[in-house]
Amino acid sequence: MLTELVELPGGEFRMGSTSFYPEEAPIHTAMVAPFAIERHPVTNAQFAEFVDATGYVTVAERPMDPALYPGVAQEDLLPGALVFRPTTGPVNLSDWRQWWDWAPGAHWRAPYGAGSDIADREDHPVVQVAYTDAAAYAAWANRRLPTEAQWEYAAAAGATTAYAWGDEPT
Repeated sequence: MLTELVELPGGEFRMGSTSFYPEEAPIHTAMVAPFAIERHPVTNAQFAEFVDATGYVTVAERPMDPALYPGVAQEDLLPGALVFRPTTGPVNLSDWRQWWDWAPGAHWRAPYGAGSDIADREDHPVVQVAYTDAAAYAAWANRRLPTEAQWEYAAAAGATTAYAWGDEPT
């Protein structure tokens, strides 16, 4: 049950930012050709259909290879994912550990870790999927992932300001 694709005309836009993360700089003019993109994010129900049809196991569900992580304790190599932890206020953006926690057992069916589930969230966007997982889903669905430039172009919705809603972050 795929969602419809929206045809975008493509065009020139200002891509990047100098306000947040260094890897987003510099702001530059980018051009994208016409392309189509999903109108809505992939849902838990859609991803479940893919997993049921293929037996796919996501990156977060796979055991970690100790050879890739020398010196890491075996108990820290359990399958899992990072889970967002809200903060009480502004934090130092150079230390991601202030708002992300490793959660063994976290994956798309248990987005907050062991004991959580997606019951009553079938229509919510699927989370805890890696690029590899998204690419596998797209191939199965006979779709493709947008490039970074295409995603930023679509997210801007034609705006020429710093944000889709204007130049002020609030």
